[in-house]
Amino acid sequence: MPRNFDNDPPLPFPILIGDIGGTNARFSILVDVYAEPREFPIVQTAAFKTIDDAIQQSVLDKTSIQPRSAILAIAGPINGDEIPLTNCHWVVRPRHMIANLGLEDVLVVNDFEAQALAIASLADEHREQIGSAADTLLASRVVLGPGTGLGVAGLVHAQHTWFPVPGEGGHVDIGPRTERDFEIFPHLDKIEDRVSAEEVLSGRGLLNIYHAVCKADGKKPKLKTPADVSTAALSGDDDLAVEAVSLFATYLGRVAGDVALIFMARGGVYLSGGISQKIIPALHKPEFRAAFEDKAPHTQLMRSIPTYVVTHPLAALAGLAAYARTPSSFGLATEGRRWRH
Repeated sequence: MPRNFDNDPPLPFPILIGDIGGTNARFSILVDVYAEPREFPIVQTAAFKTIDDAIQQSVLDKTSIQPRSAILAIAGPINGDEIPLTNCHWVVRPRHMIANLGLEDVLVVNDFEAQALAIASLADEHREQIGSAADTLLASRVVLGPGTGLGVAGLVHAQHTWFPVPGEGGHVDIGPRTERDFEIFPHLDKIEDRVSAEEVLSGRGLLNIYHAVCKADGKKPKLKTPADVSTAALSGDDDLAVEAVSLFATYLGRVAGDVALIFMARGGVYLSGGISQKIIPALHKPEFRAAFEDKAPHTQLMRSIPTYVVTHPLAALAGLAAYARTPSSFGLATEGRRWRH
């Protein structure tokens, strides 16, 4: 049976659930273990001075339900009583929330821990399979999210329990393999003379690849934004954009395969975030799975690992709700990240 590894009592219901990104914040309230979360409109972080203001005005002022606790997923390091977000002006102050918002208990976790929690039990309707590998094993999984950056997390399955493992896997090195790669890589923007996965597998990374393809071919870039590149590629209107997205899918397949090997993720690799959803047609082409499986001497193993795009619109909130309902099913570390009245 699942065990409570940290011996903390469950969060008391009703529970406020929040997924806080650099641009948008998403909130819901879980009234009890059996209820479906009550969702609230997505809000822009720039519209509110503090996260407390956002919670008060966009959630608490809109409902008669008074949450007793909160679990918040944020993009940023969690260290101490003041937690700044990486790409947002908000600072999460759990003690202030307890004092000012009527909460008794606040738990703060990493944003990709929430994504990892979500993929523990994602229904078929909320994932699109890429490739034909069968989903037959209850085994460790991995989630990658190309977006503003590249988020990576593992979900290790052991002792009938899911253990989310966040990290900074988006900053691993990535290098050229093919002749075309060697033409393109000298033109990629770098950080301190190296190409990290995030520099090619993110919104700015897609634009980085597109500009490098243009330079390699001596062409002037015409497209200005990542959305321009993906749209032109999927419509077939721009050959350079088509190649850029094809290379993006190839490099994503390589990194996804590397992370799958690190975690022995025989339960599957999940691609989250808006970019993955937008380029699903490109991911269905052969390049992604070919790069994913090209891991000799373990090609046969890689062919057996399924890959998916997460299509759930609020996956992180769903993951946090799953934890809130049955915390004993997850080995989620709370030490230094939970504040109680």
